[in-house]
Amino acid sequence: MKILTSAQMKEIDRQAIEGIGIPGPVLMENAGQQIFRFLQTVILPYVDEDKIVILAGRGNNGGDGLVIARHLLNNGMNPRVLLLARKADLRGDAALNLGIAEKIGVDVREIKSEADWSAQKRSLKEASVIVDAIFGTGLTKPAGGLYARAIEDINASAAFKVAVDIPSGLSSDTFEIIGPAVKADVTVTMAAPKIPHVLPPAEEWIGELMIADIGIPPALFDSSELKLEMVEKEDLMMGFRKRKKDSHKGTYGHLFIIAGSLGKTGAAVMAGQAALKTGAGLVTVGTPRSCLPAIAKGMAELMTEGLADSEEGAIAASAIARARTLLKGKDAVLIGPGISTHDSTADFMTKLVPDLKLPVVIDADGLNILAKRPDLLKKLPRPAILTPHPGEFARLVDLPLREVIKRKLELAPAFARKHGVYLVLKGYRTLTCAPDGRTFINPTGNPGMATGGSGDVLSGMIGSLMMQEKDALRAALAAVYLHGLSGDLAAEKIGERALVAGDLIRFLPRAVKTMESEVEA
Repeated sequence: MKILTSAQMKEIDRQAIEGIGIPGPVLMENAGQQIFRFLQTVILPYVDEDKIVILAGRGNNGGDGLVIARHLLNNGMNPRVLLLARKADLRGDAALNLGIAEKIGVDVREIKSEADWSAQKRSLKEASVIVDAIFGTGLTKPAGGLYARAIEDINASAAFKVAVDIPSGLSSDTFEIIGPAVKADVTVTMAAPKIPHVLPPAEEWIGELMIADIGIPPALFDSSELKLEMVEKEDLMMGFRKRKKDSHKGTYGHLFIIAGSLGKTGAAVMAGQAALKTGAGLVTVGTPRSCLPAIAKGMAELMTEGLADSEEGAIAASAIARARTLLKGKDAVLIGPGISTHDSTADFMTKLVPDLKLPVVIDADGLNILAKRPDLLKKLPRPAILTPHPGEFARLVDLPLREVIKRKLELAPAFARKHGVYLVLKGYRTLTCAPDGRTFINPTGNPGMATGGSGDVLSGMIGSLMMQEKDALRAALAAVYLHGLSGDLAAEKIGERALVAGDLIRFLPRAVKTMESEVEA
């Protein structure tokens, strides 16, 4: 499902109107009617139908509100419209619907000043339902003056709040809070979600999100220029089809994991366990010899190979010859969980990367070594999947963490394009970026997954699915979705606060089974 900016939505509206010939008033009518139907079926049976207040602005969002008011009146209700503008200031389709609404008797009251607002705001305190149709998607600066006062009073009301397209005060081009904004119980957006609908902190102002079909042909959303999407489960089902009866362990690949160091053997164990539980045929963990016993005890099905130790108990540079031998016969390699960033280990990775001919996943300390030795990025094999959390990504791009978080929708796809890699920027609503600039937002997962080792589990899953899928992007998307689903199942059973990375592995079979069951259904 595509996620749009205000400019992209405006262009799609233009194509629908000018290119296809759907009149603008028809789109506005469809929008208002869809929201009215939602109100009629979900909310109005439980509230006082004479205490419905619609806050309307002068633009098309206000026009949608006037359509809603007309349908409410036509169905026996008595809505009041508080128009935060002069009636004479409305233009185009909004003016058309104002005229229709007034002719059939909708109560429309002009709010031209703070005094006008003070005289009318009592209706908000008495309202059962407030429909916010003030701004819509075009806002780019903080709401001020009368609008800020109105937003404050809307939020203070105990009424059920429905936002038209986007809560007034949010900008559709950023997930940040740019100023005072309506905190909605439900937001009904037109045709496709926008950025603040799906990413925090703005997402917290949205309430439940509903997407209204207003009659725009789906083909208009197929443009290659629309590069931001929400991952949908239906698009991942191919990877969870029933296995063929004549398959064997070689069918599902042999993953080589280079992981672990003194005090960080758990990272290697969890990556290996996750890879096997996600369906890898074979998994071998290459680790410092001193760490091998601990990792071998972690799971009987894991194979282990000892590599030369450095003085710090990490992989030594001298381990390179053995590692090159172990790469033979493997189908993919995962580098990084718990390997440390000691100089000897960094030298090992510097020598290894140019030799790699296999699909590779780089995580954790592997990423921190890349950040210190950025020339290695040019030597990565293809496909390569990098899986940083925001702190690791900040080191990769050499920018402050605050800036990375603020600009992630810009920086993450730019990095993937520049270096020709797949980038999985982990966190709530994980981003997966392809080398062509496409960016996918993952819908699964919860705050309980913000715990040590969660990323190690994900990297093992990605390495496993990359061998099985033979498609790096589809593997990354499926692994991230499944990882979040496992976390959601775990949180449902044990709660978020107590959740640890091992629980993700424990609930992973159930998550896989959930996906497989839906394929079979």
